[in-house]
Amino acid sequence: MRKVEAILHPVRLRILQAFIGRKTLTVRDLADLLPDVPQATLYRHLGTLADAGVLQVVEERRVRGAVERVFALPDTSAALTGADLEGATPEDHLRYFATFLAALQGEFARYLGRPGIDLAADGVGYRTFTVNLTDEEFLAFMASLNELVTKAVSNPPAPGRRRRVFARVVMPLPEKD
Repeated sequence: MRKVEAILHPVRLRILQAFIGRKTLTVRDLADLLPDVPQATLYRHLGTLADAGVLQVVEERRVRGAVERVFALPDTSAALTGADLEGATPEDHLRYFATFLAALQGEFARYLGRPGIDLAADGVGYRTFTVNLTDEEFLAFMASLNELVTKAVSNPPAPGRRRRVFARVVMPLPEKD
């Protein structure tokens, strides 16, 4: 399976998000973080991600007669590059984007299903906006944004820190509206 196909699946995207800010996770850890995903499903998707080289098994240990695997997400293995997307058709890209949106919608639905949510206090928001930038201004803007995101993503879990989903979609609009 191609890396892009391995990554762009709603459950596998959630598994990869669980690794952000964490060095390693076991299936038990993931089951605690993703309680709505059956353990057999976790095993299957972890196998797919490991086979595609996205996750690495960094340790195997005996636990009550069974072998428990410890998984790690190398720094760049979940990032899709131009080479990963090479040869993708417009239909492929639309399918990848739909998967991305479905995963995001699933996260939002799980959030809305929690008791006592407060969108304002939780900092929940969604909107689109249009910017007018030259190619050079756009590159500088994206570099600044990527620097901020990289810094935030590197924060490990800690008391007082909440995990949040941050999604980004960028595309040019037609030259003339």
